[in-house]
Amino acid sequence: MAKEEIQYVWSDKKRTLFGLPLSFTRYFLTETKFITRKGFLSLEEDELELYKVVDKKMQLPFGQRLFGCGTIVLYVKDTDTPVKEVLSVKAPRRVAQLIDKYVDQQRDRFHIRGRDMMGATHRDYLDESDDMEDEVEYDDAE
Repeated sequence: MAKEEIQYVWSDKKRTLFGLPLSFTRYFLTETKFITRKGFLSLEEDELELYKVVDKKMQLPFGQRLFGCGTIVLYVKDTDTPVKEVLSVKAPRRVAQLIDKYVDQQRDRFHIRGRDMMGATHRDYLDESDDMEDEVEYDDAE
């Protein structure tokens, strides 16, 4: 049985000091998925379906900009990985445009629009005041 070859639209490694790809984290973009592969001997893969991407943000810190790198943060309607950081990749604007292009294609394929993603925005994990249960006093009138 022949091994099925995956066609990658884009792939890159996480960049380290001076923009060098000396990391064991690789990113792959296909027409339908975004894949993160971490590890050297033991590999861990995380896949995101592109039609589930709700929003994205680009971070361009000074140290990364010096070497043409940047970080892309994807907010995803996914229980496993609601926030995916694509850390320190080369040409982040071009990568963000590619992600946008294939996210739109997948949304068109599944007939998904913005209204279908209502309530799918990322949660504020740092704000614990919303997560606390209200203390309710009950009157035990007998």
